[in-house]
Amino acid sequence: MSILVVSGTDTGVGKTVVTAAVAALAATRGSSVAVVKAAQTGVAPDEPGDLDDIGRLAGVTDLHEYARFTDALSPAAAARLSGRQPVNLYEVVATVRELAETRRLVVVEGAGGLLVRFDEEGTTIADLAHTLGAPVLVVARPDLGTLGHTALTLEAMAHRGIDLAGVVIGSWPDTPDLAMRSNIRDLETLAARPLAGAIGAGAGALHPAEFLGAARSGLAPALGGTFDPGAFRAAHDPARGER
Repeated sequence: MSILVVSGTDTGVGKTVVTAAVAALAATRGSSVAVVKAAQTGVAPDEPGDLDDIGRLAGVTDLHEYARFTDALSPAAAARLSGRQPVNLYEVVATVRELAETRRLVVVEGAGGLLVRFDEEGTTIADLAHTLGAPVLVVARPDLGTLGHTALTLEAMAHRGIDLAGVVIGSWPDTPDLAMRSNIRDLETLAARPLAGAIGAGAGALHPAEFLGAARSGLAPALGGTFDPGAFRAAHDPARGER
């Protein structure tokens, strides 16, 4: 059994697509995969949420959502505004452990960044990962500003003794600008390891069969893919055009 937490450096960085990619590749290897979303915000009860996107893209049906709030806020703020009880992440921990007893992989997708509050006590997805003893796959933006966000996320993980599964760029454009190309090497320096992947922008809109190919080429072998960080870095080296 294995548990992997997917968190981001910010909201809208591509966590759901990366989670779907991880689940899709695990499923193609014959692994039994469950995906957990502790709290979904910004989606009405009758609307499709992140797990619906993951199920469509990855072909995984073992999906678990424990709370949903309509307002597009942090889980703690959305629960407070709705007048409902927030999700109890420690109860989610118990459920994830139970799932992991009968699944080869349980992927837990966070909400927003690593330290977004889930309740009024300030419980975060970092607390969930630490309690589970699970590594965190960090999804980062490619553009200007990502280095600060990524550094803060990694520092918070190190402070809490949380293992890093890798850093994945969640939405890599077809025509990256200078800052994006320069950020590749700096992201690897911050993580003290090569990139664990870079998923192409727009992958979430692909047909499932096409998405599987994007997942395979966009994630490193440790995650079941074929992504080569050295080749990716060399292909986008900012100095190439100056030689």
